[in-house]
Amino acid sequence: MTQSTDKATLSFSDGTPSIDLPIHKGSIGPDVIDIRKLYGQTGKFTYDPGFLSTASCSSAITYIDGDKGELLYRGYPIEQIAVQCDYMETCYLILYGELPNQEQKAAFKKRITQHTMVHEQMQFFLRGFRRDAHPMAVLTGLVGAMSAFYPDSINVNDPAQRDISAIRLIAKMPTLVAMAYKYNEGQPYMYPRNELSYAGNFMRMMWATPCDDYVPNPVIERALDRIFILHADHEQNASTSTVRLCASSGTNPFAAIAAGVACLWGPAHGGANEACLNMLDDIQARGGVAKIGEFISEVKDKNSSVRLMGFGHRVYKNYDPRAKLMRETCHEVLDALGLHDDPLFKLAMTLEKIALEDDYFIQRKLYPNVDFYSGIVQKAIGVPVSLFTANFALARTVGWIAQLNEMLTDPEYKIGRPRQLFTGSVRRDVKPIAERG
Repeated sequence: MTQSTDKATLSFSDGTPSIDLPIHKGSIGPDVIDIRKLYGQTGKFTYDPGFLSTASCSSAITYIDGDKGELLYRGYPIEQIAVQCDYMETCYLILYGELPNQEQKAAFKKRITQHTMVHEQMQFFLRGFRRDAHPMAVLTGLVGAMSAFYPDSINVNDPAQRDISAIRLIAKMPTLVAMAYKYNEGQPYMYPRNELSYAGNFMRMMWATPCDDYVPNPVIERALDRIFILHADHEQNASTSTVRLCASSGTNPFAAIAAGVACLWGPAHGGANEACLNMLDDIQARGGVAKIGEFISEVKDKNSSVRLMGFGHRVYKNYDPRAKLMRETCHEVLDALGLHDDPLFKLAMTLEKIALEDDYFIQRKLYPNVDFYSGIVQKAIGVPVSLFTANFALARTVGWIAQLNEMLTDPEYKIGRPRQLFTGSVRRDVKPIAERG
């Protein structure tokens, strides 16, 4: 960031002397008013629930312009990355700042491939969970437990250890997610195969068995790879901020990423695509396409508790740029698998058509978002709904670890310590119990 010659002057009506606050300019996006000395000079805090107007850090990884519907990874538009790159190239870009050449990509992919297996003892750790445990509960535990299995890379102050922990996390996350799925299913775990792609290897670990191998369908393989690309990073969202805040205490990378996984689980964040499919299942149970008009009426009714999931976005006030790409992939997958006439997917496409044509949705910019389409794609290729958010965590791991690394190398980094507006009782004395009302 660059400090501007402009300053913001803050004046008060309570007699506090006015102060000048520095203004910083990013390469693109809004200017930032630096309030770090506000409390020291005035004894006052700012109040910003949800941090809607607060920049918690400086970052060079991902940029979002919600009004324009723009998403950039290290300056590259997501529309170009998703079409011209695969997930391994995207990981390299997010981690190291530049797209790899052929030699760099091959070396990076080899490093990832060499670390896809997990410690054999982790399968016994899994046995402590109930068989019907939610995959995100299992994944939170598994990722946090990696710090016990890989103690040689838990020092966040050592760049070499942070680098190997980043490689391990990216490499092992598909293995852990597949193990969580196999545990739910009561099937044997499948070991990774080095000759397969990142997405293809994940698919095989999910759906192969010792008695029946699995050959990835190229259309589905590319669809899954695109889902990973589109979810790789998304600026300072709730889970990324959680990872940064957790790591700011100096905890190990595995613990910080586990905190991100736990945060992502929420239905307002990573659980949105799961909530979207549950909504479609509810409409289907009520009568499917024939009842969709009734459902839409309930959505529009201010007194109704019915919510439309998978439409609109807190950040994007225009169309989510990832949704357009995911829509193309969605239709490619449905075509390849012959599922356009499946009742659930026909319902989803009808709901999409209404949202794109109905003035109520258009005026409120409630366009189908990436969660809507990625949920449909994952359902179509056989991913259980309960595993959707775990796949999201798999994809987002590279973004989390890159953000963690960036924070730890920032000379201005400090442990996170938000302030508060206290509204409880003022100081009072404890009365003997006999005198209490």
